[in-house]
Amino acid sequence: MRIALISDIHGNREALEAVLADARARDIGRFVVLGDIVGYGPDPDWCVARVQALQAEGALVIQGNHDAAIEGSARDMNGTARAAIDWTRPRLSAARSAWLSALPLTIAEEDRFYAHASAHCPGDWIYITSERGAMASFRSCDASLTFCGHVHEPALYSCDRGGRVQAHAVKPRMPVPLLSSRRWLVVAGSVGQPRDGSPQAGWVIFDTRSRELSFRRTPYDYVLTAGKIQAAGLPEDLALRLRTGR
Repeated sequence: MRIALISDIHGNREALEAVLADARARDIGRFVVLGDIVGYGPDPDWCVARVQALQAEGALVIQGNHDAAIEGSARDMNGTARAAIDWTRPRLSAARSAWLSALPLTIAEEDRFYAHASAHCPGDWIYITSERGAMASFRSCDASLTFCGHVHEPALYSCDRGGRVQAHAVKPRMPVPLLSSRRWLVVAGSVGQPRDGSPQAGWVIFDTRSRELSFRRTPYDYVLTAGKIQAAGLPEDLALRLRTGR
C-alpha cells in the first residue's frame, strides 16, 4: 500500500487541492493527515471540510497545535499565529471546531506511529530540528517508523540498534529505501506553508511493501493564496512566506 502523508495544511486550499490531485494520480491507498489543518491560511472552513471528507473515506487524521488552539488557548503562540487563530475561530462552525478539538494527538498503526510534533510528549508541541531532538522520540517510541510534521521543513532521521541517531539528506522525488535494520523518523514538511526555501507544497509517500519513502513537492498557485491572505486582512508576513517558502 502507498500512503500519502500530508501535514501543516494551514488553511491553504490551493495547496491542498494540488497535493490531493497529485496524490490521486499516484495510486495512493491511504491518506494520513498529520495535523494543523487550520491557522495562517485564508480557507480554514474549506480545508476542514475536505479533510473530514478524507477521513470519511478512511484517512487517519491527527490534531496539530493550531487545530487544538481553536477551542483551546493560543497563549504560547507568537503574535502572528495568535492573530491568525483569532481570525480563524469565527470562520468555523461549532461542529467543525468541536471536530478539531476531538482529534487524537497520536495514532499507532502496525509498525507506524503518527504524531503532529513528536512521539515524545506529543501535546507539548516540541520541534524536531536535530539529531538530538529526534533521539527523544526514538527513546519514547519503539515503532519502526514515526511520521510527524510541525517543523514545516522535511527531514529524515534513523536510529541504529545501538541507539545512535543519524540525520539523512532529503532529496525530493528520489525514493529512499528505509532499511528494516534501523528505525526511522520522518518529518513530512508542509503542504500549506513550507519554510525550506521552496514555495511548492511538501508532502510524503511511503510504500509499505517496498519500504521506500519519497519526499514530494507539488506546484500550486501560491500567488493566488497570498492575495487571498492579504484581502482577508491576515498578517502580511503570511503572504510573504508563501511567495518565498521561508
